[in-house]
Amino acid sequence: MTPVSLTDVAAHLPGEPVPAEFYTGYPGAEDRLRDSPMFRVPPFRHHVAEGESNVDLIERAVRSLMERHGRAAIRGVDVLLVHSQLPDVPFVGAGTEVARRLGMSPEWLVDVANGGCASFVHMLGLARQLLTTTSARSALICNAQTAAGQLFTQSEVRGLAQAAIPGDGCGVGYVTASGPNPVLDVRVRHIAEYAGDMTMVRDDGRRYWEPGEAQLRIGFTETGVARVLERGNRLVPEVVTELCKGLGRDAAEIGTLITNQPNRTFLRNWREALGLPPERHPDTFDTCGNLFGAAIPITLDRAIRSGDLEDGSLLVLGGFAHAGDFAGAAAVEWHG
Repeated sequence: MTPVSLTDVAAHLPGEPVPAEFYTGYPGAEDRLRDSPMFRVPPFRHHVAEGESNVDLIERAVRSLMERHGRAAIRGVDVLLVHSQLPDVPFVGAGTEVARRLGMSPEWLVDVANGGCASFVHMLGLARQLLTTTSARSALICNAQTAAGQLFTQSEVRGLAQAAIPGDGCGVGYVTASGPNPVLDVRVRHIAEYAGDMTMVRDDGRRYWEPGEAQLRIGFTETGVARVLERGNRLVPEVVTELCKGLGRDAAEIGTLITNQPNRTFLRNWREALGLPPERHPDTFDTCGNLFGAAIPITLDRAIRSGDLEDGSLLVLGGFAHAGDFAGAAAVEWHG
């Protein structure tokens, strides 16, 4: 396969850090799930401002790529892939508005709805496929997360255990048909048996588009949380190990592992299962919370800027999505 490079990443975090007390100190902020490993509260996270959109975050993140690679190079990408969580408008993805805002005319433009917290890996795999099987030479992949400051700050949701975990932000990746950081392989699993296990509910039973007063939230139950913990603990080490074996490498050879970051329990269990020390598995959970799909590119951007990635090392990106219906991992030979 023609080499494809994850040439650069960039990130943007909206607003000032929001402390845990914004949620834990909210009147009536008690929930039977508060002591679950799924819902241990991070100290800080970021929220989008009222009216701030996925496209706004993407535009700000892409500015850094334009500064480093030139406005013409980024505007001229052949492939634009976008994952938005929460979508700004029903029926319409953010991709076309991103292209309009940035002055792009890509040949391929796809709003990727699946992949969730591991959608950066999913889109990297899609970009790699397009750059090796078509005339496309470059791609921009975008993860925008805006649910924290909108869905989880609702008056009836803010006191729930689930509300204090997410944070907002955006991470973008610049992928080229040649470059310094070749993508060695991408492995994904679409696990249909778990489809539908993540649900959105209202206490009055209405569907999300039906009028009424009850507020939308994620339908967590104690049984459902237990299932997600079991699946998540298993899926990420499995897909990362599969990826490494396909390369003829051992997981212990991973120089840096970047994953999604639902909670501290998953982060600890994943690196222990793969035999990696904490310093080789950086995260941004304490400062950003669960960034959903944006976690991988934002954490990778921070690790790069901090000088944590060694030249020539094996970089692995991995994660799982929703209640376990998707998992993926990608390997990159990193040269900065």
